[in-house]
Amino acid sequence: MKKVHFIAIGGAVMHNLAIALKLKGYDVTGSDDEIFEPSRSRLAEYGLLPARTGWNAGSITEDIDCVILGMHASADNPEVLRAKQLGLKIMSFPEYLYEQTKDKRRIVVAGSHGKTTTTALIMHVFKCLNIRIDYMVGSYIDGYKTMVGLEKDSQIAVLEGDEYLTSAIDRRPKFHLYKPDIAILNGIAWDHMNVFPSFANYVEQFRIFAENIEDGGILIYFEGDQEVKKIAKKLGSKIKKIPYNIHAHEENSTGFYATTGNRLIPLKIFGKHNMQNLSAAKKACLVAGIKEDDFYRAIESFEGSSKRLQKLSENENGTAYLDFAHSPSKVKATVEAVSSRYPGKIIIAILELHTYSSLNLSFLPQYKGSLSEATHAFVYFNPHAIKLKKLKPVTKDEVKKAFGDSEIVVSDNSSEMFSFIEKQNFRNVVYLFMSSGNFDGINFDETAKKLLQTK
Repeated sequence: MKKVHFIAIGGAVMHNLAIALKLKGYDVTGSDDEIFEPSRSRLAEYGLLPARTGWNAGSITEDIDCVILGMHASADNPEVLRAKQLGLKIMSFPEYLYEQTKDKRRIVVAGSHGKTTTTALIMHVFKCLNIRIDYMVGSYIDGYKTMVGLEKDSQIAVLEGDEYLTSAIDRRPKFHLYKPDIAILNGIAWDHMNVFPSFANYVEQFRIFAENIEDGGILIYFEGDQEVKKIAKKLGSKIKKIPYNIHAHEENSTGFYATTGNRLIPLKIFGKHNMQNLSAAKKACLVAGIKEDDFYRAIESFEGSSKRLQKLSENENGTAYLDFAHSPSKVKATVEAVSSRYPGKIIIAILELHTYSSLNLSFLPQYKGSLSEATHAFVYFNPHAIKLKKLKPVTKDEVKKAFGDSEIVVSDNSSEMFSFIEKQNFRNVVYLFMSSGNFDGINFDETAKKLLQTK
């Protein structure tokens, strides 16, 4: 039995890999200096929750086959230092994931937005067709116990390719390590400016990702993105290149449909950005050997992934959605999708600026016009979060100016903002919450139901 130890086991994806390895029969231990929900409960459920928080060099023993290091752990972590002293193998999450899947056909989904949904779409098709796969996805999906799955007898791995850094001792973007056989590149829009200080530097990471495709591999790329097209054009002849566009679709009072020359496919997801994701997923599935008819039958039942236009509540007064959107391009695409899907409705967009980039005054102008399709727009930021990220203070007026809309309401107090919205007693409404955070700990389900109550 292989023995692995996780340093920073409480991470969103790290704890899922720990569970996946235990389910595979590995002896798994781990540590962390803080573990929040839902990681805590899920680790406890599988008997993997550390007995105490904190780092303990004594937990690193010579019989450990591999130490898996999370991004949260620093280079001078005492467990890291002890592992080095003992000469143990230390691997990052993406390194280890590659090691587990290196003998399988790897489909890796990359891009500034749409990664999770596209990955989830591909996974859903394989599951509907009873094809066993390894997988890693950045959000919970109904029907899966974990965000990471590792099978002994699978021949395909479907991985979400995140461009963020690997670990404290490996500053490469995660997706540089996966070496895909089939790569999807879904679009590039500057993000993570704390790591990639310029757009050119950010684009360079995607070029390196594409160049790491295995010889004889395939790049499936979005033809509507100029930066993506440039990367595809410069790739050598050893890589096959397959372009795609937004899938044909239509929407009416009965629903949202993907269309082909001879069929109308009812869908539970909607929006142009999701039709772009669907088109990418289709290309990847066909290349992997899935028949087109089987693909279309499978996607009819796809409901999306957590926090990706996730429906929170609905009644006769309206509907409320939650979306992970935080980058300017994703915010704009999400608002436009909801506005298009609900013509005649009052669209209330509520955005939290939560990431390093979104709270940086020099990056904020990237959001100009991103909320223009909303009937009313609210933007929230927490001044304390700005301090923690060691950024220059930002004023409400500066945020409003950056968005380029004098009608936007900007708040630095989430309780006051939601109280104000509730008092407006909007009717015939769609609420759209957008954040990679949680507006200082609100319960989204309860808040949605409260806002949809009529008085």
